[in-house]
Parts: sequence; C-alpha cells; structure tokens
Amino acid sequence: MRKIKQLGLSTWGLLFVLVVLTQAVTLSAAEYPDPKTYLPTLSIVDKNKAPYDDPRPYLTTFGPKQVLPKDFYAALSYDIDAMKSLWAEVVGFKAPDRVGKVAPEIQPGKYTYKDLEKNPGFKKLMWPDLYGRIKPGAPPHSGNIPEFEIIPTRQLYWALPMAEATKKNLGKTKLDAKGYLLSETWAGGVPFPKPSGPFKAQQIMYNIDKRMLAWELNFYIISHVYGFNSSLNMDFDGAYDVKHVRLAGRTLMEPYGWFDKRAKERNEFKTFMFGFQAPRDVAGVYQQALYSNDQNTADQLMLYIPAMRRVRKMSATDTQDPVMGQDQIYDDNEGWMQKLSSTRYPYKYEVLEEREYLVPAATADGAEYISSKGKEFRNVRMERRPLYVVKLTQQDPNYVYGHRIFYIDAETFNFLHIENYNRKGKLYRTWDGNYGWFPEMGMFSWCGSLMLMRDHVDLHSGVFQAYQLPAAWGRGDMSMKALTSSGKK
Repeated sequence: MRKIKQLGLSTWGLLFVLVVLTQAVTLSAAEYPDPKTYLPTLSIVDKNKAPYDDPRPYLTTFGPKQVLPKDFYAALSYDIDAMKSLWAEVVGFKAPDRVGKVAPEIQPGKYTYKDLEKNPGFKKLMWPDLYGRIKPGAPPHSGNIPEFEIIPTRQLYWALPMAEATKKNLGKTKLDAKGYLLSETWAGGVPFPKPSGPFKAQQIMYNIDKRMLAWELNFYIISHVYGFNSSLNMDFDGAYDVKHVRLAGRTLMEPYGWFDKRAKERNEFKTFMFGFQAPRDVAGVYQQALYSNDQNTADQLMLYIPAMRRVRKMSATDTQDPVMGQDQIYDDNEGWMQKLSSTRYPYKYEVLEEREYLVPAATADGAEYISSKGKEFRNVRMERRPLYVVKLTQQDPNYVYGHRIFYIDAETFNFLHIENYNRKGKLYRTWDGNYGWFPEMGMFSWCGSLMLMRDHVDLHSGVFQAYQLPAAWGRGDMSMKALTSSGKK
C-alpha cells in the first residue's frame, strides 16, 4: 500500500481511501497480465538503449514504470519509508552507518584513473581485480573503467512482502550438523538476515542461493552478449532470453508459498527456460532447468539442440562445460548457480573479511554504457558498501574450480564480484555485475546493469547489458513441449 499524504479526512474517509487504494494495487494470480502482452523484443530495447556508446538513462523512460501495465506495476510498488524501516530492522543496520572509515579522505565526486596514483586510499577501498580495471580500455580484456563518480552510500532494501516474510521466519530456518540447509525449515524471505555462528559463511551463501533478486526470480530477461578476444576484436555476437519462475518460498506474487501441488510434493525450488536467438550457429539452442530445494536431489537440466532435433539430458559434470560463446560454465549462470551440497562437489566455507569496499553502484537510471572504442564501461558510479568476502574451497578434485571467492553486499546479499580459481590456484574466471535498482519497488534486477565476464587464462572476455521485467509464467511455459517448440521457432 502506498503512503497516503495528510488529506484532512475523517477517520472513516481515510479508511475508505485506504480500502480503495488497496483494491487498486492488489492483483490475484488470475489477474496478472500475460507477459506476451508487454514484453519488448530486443530490437525495441535497442531503440531505447543502443548496445554501444549510448549514455541515455533509459530506465527513467523505458523502465518497469513505463513498460509494465499500470495495475501490475502498482501491485509491485510499496511505501519506501516502510521498506527502509523494516529492512533495517531485519538486518540490524543501515549501510551508511557502516562505511566511511577506510580511506575517509576519498569523498563523493568525479575521478579518473590518474587519481589512483595520487590517492593510495583507492587501493585499500577496492578489491584487487577492480583496482586493476581502473584504466583506459586496452587489450587483453574489455570492461576497463577510465573514469567514475563516487556517490554517497545509500540505504538499500527489499520489497515489503519479502521483508515481512524475512521477519516472520526469522530464526526458523535451520542447518544440519554439517551446515547444510534443512529445506523443510525455510518458508520464504532471506533465510539468515543476520548471519552468525560457526556456519556463518554457509548462512551467507544460502542467502544467495535463495535470493530475492529480479522480482523473486519471476522474470523475463533479454540481452545481447558480446565476446572479445585478447585484441578486443569481437568473436561472438549473441543474443539470448530467459523465462524464470520461482516455485517455493513465494512472497511477492501469487500463488504464495508453493507455486503448485507438484512443487510442494517434489520440493522444487525454481525453473527456467534459457535460449539463444543468435548467432546463427547456436540459434534455437534452449536449456530447460528445474532446481530442487533438497541438497541430495540432482537438478534436472535438459538441452534442446536444433541441429540434432533432440533433447539431451545434462549430467552433473556437464554443468562444468563452458556456455556457448561465454566466459563461464553452466554452474556460473547468473554469476552463481551451483548447488550447495555435502555430497555433490562439496566446499569448505570461510568468511575472509567483513569490511567496506568501493564498488560499482546499483543503477537507478541505466545511464551506464559500453564504449565501442576500447570496450570500456562508462558513466560508472561507485559507492562505499559493507561487504562480506566469502571463500569456498572445493573438496572434490574432479571439479573444474579449486576455489571461489565472493564479494557480497552485507545489506542486500547481492554478490558483486566472483573470482574462480583453477585447481592450481591460478585466477581462471571472474564475474562482475552491478544491478538495476527500483526504489519504489524495493527491487534489484539485472535490468540496465553492466555485466562482465573475464577468462584470465585464455584472455577472453564478454560483456552485456540486460533488459529484465517481472513476469508471471505458468508451468506450460517451462514444459518439455515448450522446450522443443522454442528451439524450432
């Protein structure tokens, strides 16, 4: 319900207004709009934000507020003051109160790479890989940042229903004796908003695993993805889309709780359909995925290959294969999508640090862009944020990565940077992403955000700026029939 300004109404008059407003912004599952009626094509997105050299703040003119049906947008918008207050209560702090102690001489303002030489505090404020990117664009990798603006630290928060579920379920989610989730104890919201104790690192990772990002994982995303060799010449010009549904712990959109009877009986967590539209040699390749809440239940991953006109079931080792044309494996989808399990490629979990860093800020306008010259990230804004640094050391020698390091926002549990090291301890691949931020929705997504993937062994990189909106998909949109028919289009 939106905040009502002082209107000078009687109590009964005010109650009437409250009822009317509540009815105006409440939609049942049957009333959610068909995603096909409002989702844009990639060509329409390109008209509002070109793939290169386009500084337009398109989220202010072509964001959820402008594109979604009005009732749907209103149903997903809430009182900002209420969200701020409740989220500060459940996590126990506000980000502005936890920063400003490291290199306090570095204040909000505009900077270039030359300022790093004058101010040694920047090296203290940034993780090493980000510090190394603050320079003009040049081989061997895309995504350098020659100039940036530091903005004041903001209090960030999640949508009101998510915060309410987090508070309601506080202390109810449990881990077993080895620190792994007892799935039947988690019912929605952030499982561990105040991580603590001997399994603190695992609690943080479960907050990522059950993430509330992108309208609680009920979304559609469409994007270009570009790959560049060590000379910064494009060697992959792709496009993809994803339909995604959350099946458990639903708090934002009906049906609440479990998506349906099947999801409850089978303990299903999420499902999605990922497909390539370009380039031509991979167009029509679609992946259908179904993830379980149970650590011992193998996730179902199916791949439709149009050249064979066959559906192939992917094994646990197949998820370590590189995604076509990208500098990541299937377990790196969305930056991180690997199951936390004590038996299937288990990790040792450690919290290395809890401190502030200067990081690429979540964008509220989408003005950031990629330059055609040097493949630089431009219009980048930075923000001091309190972070957790978590290390996952792989215990199975058969897994492709020896260990991973995550840089995770302590207020939102969004991960900002991931370092993946090979079995010999050498930096192999990195993932970097900021987020689109919609304050009135209390929502982070990849809409308008810049994302970067780098392969530090093969000296290859990939960049993309995605467009994403909430969507109410059904089972039929994720079925085997949908998988094959999508690939045949």
